[in-house]
Amino acid sequence: MADYFVTELEIKSLKFALQAKHLIQIVVQGITVVGRAFGQAVKQEIRYSQEAAKRSGGGEKGQKSAQSDLYHGLTLQEAQQVLNVKDITDTETLEKNYNHLFKVNDKKSGGSFYLQSKVFRAKERIDMELLETSQQKENTTSKDTQNSNTSKG
Repeated sequence: MADYFVTELEIKSLKFALQAKHLIQIVVQGITVVGRAFGQAVKQEIRYSQEAAKRSGGGEKGQKSAQSDLYHGLTLQEAQQVLNVKDITDTETLEKNYNHLFKVNDKKSGGSFYLQSKVFRAKERIDMELLETSQQKENTTSKDTQNSNTSKG
């Protein structure tokens, strides 16, 4: 009778050991998959940040662009995509698209406040870019005027 009990106990412990082994294998495989995915995500993020740095131009211009992106939460290209405009100086199309998207996404008419705020932020980002561009032109024009006045005098 004791021999029968020992073998039954041994069988149960073997089953438990096999189940534990399978569980450990599943956990190890899961960790491996997650680790690889995390590694790929990090590599992709590094690649995207390097591409963004190249696009922003580097130097002072790149730093100003990065500051604007951080302040507004989206890049100029993203803002153009949200408002569906290719040329940000085309104010007529810009205003038309902005007004349409803002009205369509109004919460009162069943729209999404999130999308409406995205539209608003996109317009704000483009307006900021236009303002910075006009200020740069004014600064360049005033410097050219000062340079021509000093060279004549």
